[in-house]
Amino acid sequence: MSITLRQATLDDVPALQSLIARSARGLSTADYRPAQVEGALRGAFGVDTQLVNDRTYFVAEENGAIVGCGGWSFRSTLFGSDARGGRDSSLLDPKSQAAKIRAFFVDPSWARRGIGTLLLERCEDEARARGFSEVELMATLPGVKLYAVRGYVGAEMVRYEVGAGESIEFIPMRKSLAFRSGDGAQNTG
Repeated sequence: MSITLRQATLDDVPALQSLIARSARGLSTADYRPAQVEGALRGAFGVDTQLVNDRTYFVAEENGAIVGCGGWSFRSTLFGSDARGGRDSSLLDPKSQAAKIRAFFVDPSWARRGIGTLLLERCEDEARARGFSEVELMATLPGVKLYAVRGYVGAEMVRYEVGAGESIEFIPMRKSLAFRSGDGAQNTG
């Protein structure tokens, strides 16, 4: 496997929208009903062009094909696509607030091959370099295992309304960046 990461561009948006829909529909069937997934694709799941414009959203490619995506943010919005209302683009203070890990999706045919971990490590490294000592995210139920293995601690499940009387469950999760996951050594740089 020769996966490469690069910053996403606005030209990638149509391919990302397609990937996100395939990922959500293909990898969520054990945790969410189809109506929940379809509702989430109208706002909770999708492309956030603020991340693309901030140059904090990445695509994972294999021979030029996008097989995964994910990013991080130094802004207040925790999750959701451009279509989600109530977004907050205010800047976070790295000294007192956690960076946000955002919008991770992997093509179902590439699932469980390390793409999520590769993207997560890149995002954590960038957040750390930007001065953040903590990160937080809103995990989908299928994503909880990945984040837990990488040192994230979950809070109580929350429900988010996705329309037509449907809601979807998420697990808020946090991690300290003081230690690198897996090596047990304190990060001094």
